[in-house]
Amino acid sequence: MTFDLKIRGVFVRMLRVAVVGAGAAGLCAAKHILSSPSSFAPPVVFEATGGVGGTWCYTEHVHEDGRPVFSSMYRDLRTNLPKEVMMFPDFPFASHLSSFLPHQEVLRYLENYCQNHGVQPHIRFNTLVERVKPVAMTTEAVREKTVWEVTSSDASGRRRVETFDAVLVCSGHYSDPHIPDLPGIQHFKGQLLHSHSYRYAEPFSGQSVVVLGAKASGLDISIELAKAGARVTLSHGYPRFSFPLPAGIQQASSVVAVQDDGSLLFQDGSLGRADVLMFCTGYNFRYPFLDAAQLGLEVEDHLVTPLYRFMVPPAFPSLFFIGICKIICPFPNFNCQVQFALAVLDGSISLPSRTQMEDEVRGDLQRKLDRGVQRRHLLKMDQDQWQYCEGLARSAGFPPLPPVVRSLYEEVWRQRQIHPENYRNLNYRLVSDTQWEVVN
Repeated sequence: MTFDLKIRGVFVRMLRVAVVGAGAAGLCAAKHILSSPSSFAPPVVFEATGGVGGTWCYTEHVHEDGRPVFSSMYRDLRTNLPKEVMMFPDFPFASHLSSFLPHQEVLRYLENYCQNHGVQPHIRFNTLVERVKPVAMTTEAVREKTVWEVTSSDASGRRRVETFDAVLVCSGHYSDPHIPDLPGIQHFKGQLLHSHSYRYAEPFSGQSVVVLGAKASGLDISIELAKAGARVTLSHGYPRFSFPLPAGIQQASSVVAVQDDGSLLFQDGSLGRADVLMFCTGYNFRYPFLDAAQLGLEVEDHLVTPLYRFMVPPAFPSLFFIGICKIICPFPNFNCQVQFALAVLDGSISLPSRTQMEDEVRGDLQRKLDRGVQRRHLLKMDQDQWQYCEGLARSAGFPPLPPVVRSLYEEVWRQRQIHPENYRNLNYRLVSDTQWEVVN
């Protein structure tokens, strides 16, 4: 529903927006909604846990009170991006902090961001969104429009149904572990776990651990395990890494099956045994509160489509997915997406027709497939993220990301390839919108 505000005798219609999740994306959404009081009523932010921060909230438990823990944070994680790149553009981290931060500092930053922008009073903690459903509504001003019926329940089980003009889905995608289909997995005799359930390395000391997957978490966790005295096999499908790895880590091709006797069969035909098989194989997209078919969407393990500008279902352009892309500079990306979404909602910009949006999405994805991108990697942006964010800024009329963000992001990526163990020892400072420097 819309809220009417009377200003100088004139009724102004304000849009009511629901935000699902109070992690970094949800806080960013709420902040920008609150900064446009002439267009939007204060947001309602639904948060399933008791605090802000989403995946940055660490707990040693994998389950709490019988409910799954959403966060995949492990105890000794430090950021793999420097704070100078990671920050929201208008809210820097404290200058005295080192560039690569422990997760506690990122959580503290998000708590400060929430406090500074007055978001907390608008968050309903320990409130689970059960259903988000589009409803056709006829008004005097508009012949027919879609509104959103949001059903939620609090910790006491009390259910509530409310209507909103728009919904921003900011629930993240690091909580539903992806376990690949591995033939014979039932024969494995050791411990099976996903990195989602990994918290610290000490329990694995003296054990042989095969880590399946060598993206950021697989590499970081392998290094942690080796330092704690585990014998680590880093199993992956990439060309063999040429950079130095700590003693205690050997590389192997991908695990493709488990034999009847519990041994592991690798892609190159070799066999091995392990006490632990740890999957660092990413996460599935999961939106139990949405009916994907009703929204004209396909939700697969690693893909949600069609989404115009990686946000908007063409059939329902008042629903937005924030932060769905991978291999990005997250907080700046969220900041751009949110501003674009609100510009659509307040009428500053108009979207193409449903057919045009669907055709554009289909064409973009097909071009990626034609370049050899695997279907499960279609939402990975990497180098495409800069042009994407620039396009959002140009369309919605907000300031683009300064070039220094890309420049430093790419420098850190280079350092990570050379020194995966030590690149976090460097500290940086932004000199201008185009320059950065290394500081002692």
